[in-house]
Amino acid sequence: MLAYSGGVPQSMRARMLAGLPYRADDPALVAESRRARALTHRLNAADPADEAGRRDLLVALLGGFGADSQIRSPLHCDYGYQTFVGDRVFVNVGLVCLDVARVTIGDDAQLGPYVQLLTATHPLEPAERRAKWESAAPVTVGANAWLGGGVTVCPGVTIGPDTVVGAGAVVTRDLPAGVLAVGNPARVVRRLAP
Repeated sequence: MLAYSGGVPQSMRARMLAGLPYRADDPALVAESRRARALTHRLNAADPADEAGRRDLLVALLGGFGADSQIRSPLHCDYGYQTFVGDRVFVNVGLVCLDVARVTIGDDAQLGPYVQLLTATHPLEPAERRAKWESAAPVTVGANAWLGGGVTVCPGVTIGPDTVVGAGAVVTRDLPAGVLAVGNPARVVRRLAP
């Protein structure tokens, strides 16, 4: 049960999960981040041939990890339990998943090497940044989407199903279903055949 005062969650963890400004130096969040770093360290050091052991680590780390999905090491994330991976997903090496808010990767999605899914954001005001406040907004990658190598997805962005994002693109706004988007910032260059 969450404790509320005037409708605002009191613990930093509850504030983070509610999408409100919070401080990551809270002891509960530090412990959860340490747990995620320990599990990703074990995963990243695991024998690539030990598919069952790697799957067990991913199931322990992530909020959901679908059937026949694969994430190649190295993987880096903040908490793990905020990341949900659908069925038959392929994630190439070097995923950075700052999962302060929920990250959802739909069924059959493919992520190229060194993709960044970034939910964390920081205040523009210098005093608030110095005080270590931060917040986050969820990221969603739709079913059967393909993100090319080095794509960066910014906080609060949803990429529609069947959409392709070209290598190196920086996605700052939602992308609709079934399009090709490229560039920085990413822009739709054409619709894709269904």
